[in-house]
Amino acid sequence: MATETRSFRHVVVGGGFAGEHAVRGIRKLDPEGSIALFSLEPHPPYQRPPLSKGLWLGGSEEKLPLRKEGYGEVGVELFLGTEVAHLDRAAHTVTDVSGRVFRYEKLLLATGGRVKQLPFGEDRILYYRTLDDYHALRRRTEAGERFVIIGGGFIGAELAAALAQNGKQVRMVFPEAAVLERVLPGDLARWVTGYYREKGVEVLAGDAPVAVEPVGGSSATGRSRVRLKSGTSLEADGVVAGIGIRPDTRLAEEAGLRVDDGIVVDGFLRTEDPDVFAAGDVARFPYAALGRLARVEHEENAIRQGETAGVNMAGGSERYDLSPMFYSDLFDLGFEAVGDLSSRHRTEALWKEPYREGIVHYLEGDRVVGILLWNAWGRLDEAREVLGSIRRLSLDGA
Repeated sequence: MATETRSFRHVVVGGGFAGEHAVRGIRKLDPEGSIALFSLEPHPPYQRPPLSKGLWLGGSEEKLPLRKEGYGEVGVELFLGTEVAHLDRAAHTVTDVSGRVFRYEKLLLATGGRVKQLPFGEDRILYYRTLDDYHALRRRTEAGERFVIIGGGFIGAELAAALAQNGKQVRMVFPEAAVLERVLPGDLARWVTGYYREKGVEVLAGDAPVAVEPVGGSSATGRSRVRLKSGTSLEADGVVAGIGIRPDTRLAEEAGLRVDDGIVVDGFLRTEDPDVFAAGDVARFPYAALGRLARVEHEENAIRQGETAGVNMAGGSERYDLSPMFYSDLFDLGFEAVGDLSSRHRTEALWKEPYREGIVHYLEGDRVVGILLWNAWGRLDEAREVLGSIRRLSLDGA
């Protein structure tokens, strides 16, 4: 028997920040048009950053949902725990894995990313990204004391700090020479690494896991042994990996849309198909201040791109020209930043107190392509004004 095709004015594939805020953007111009939102997760859209930050420091899960009043809004239908398997641009339809077909007038791909995984360890490694991952790690911390964190980037650094602040014995292992080495200038990254060690985290920099296996060859105890390239062996009650994501471009690729480390969109977040948009972690967009295409995996970008895409799906013509900020909390250190923070760039640092409070400019030639506000708060608007120019922020004012 043929499957009935359901029709919606707007279809949103992705239940994260970008997808939820696309619904809000649509509703600004189209208060009644039908909307279908598909999410791989079983939960309605929620905040993701607290999973590696505030929830470990007394924050409440009650504050996670992005829509406090729930999804009782007329015309918005959630399809939770549902994977979209196929996009047919010619027919203006998407098909889920069970074979149900949905017709759209406008479509948003807010598919985010899929976690990178190691070729070993199977279910002994927790790849940390979702609310269910948070719950799984919470259960392990209630039963165990020793944890190995694989990865020295944002997620690895935040989780290591969070678990250490919860009294756990934490070991970090990563191939770089220092914590956040790919983001921070070398001297600052080395200082942060020393700071983590002072806080009780054992940092095994310049090393990498080659196997994760049950202790004693049996999973009865639940403990794992992490074997490293150096020959070191670490025993742990839990092994957590935060080694990045790959943009989930499968639907776009199979539908013949342009993909280049993300789904390529114009300044209005449209693909080359005028009825298909992309936003959030998966979108590769024209970064106005930098004058090039970029893909940004951070909260504000997903929120603002989602809303802009939603407005434009509903007939608007808003150009996305924001320089999105991002931030991190690392013990009692913290930062806000805009632009391209890559340690490949030449940097200039201004310190009120070395490594405790200051501003770092990331440069291509004389042009500022990134600004790190290290424990320097309230300067984001100034930083956005300077980004892309040859001007510099001062310690006390732009």
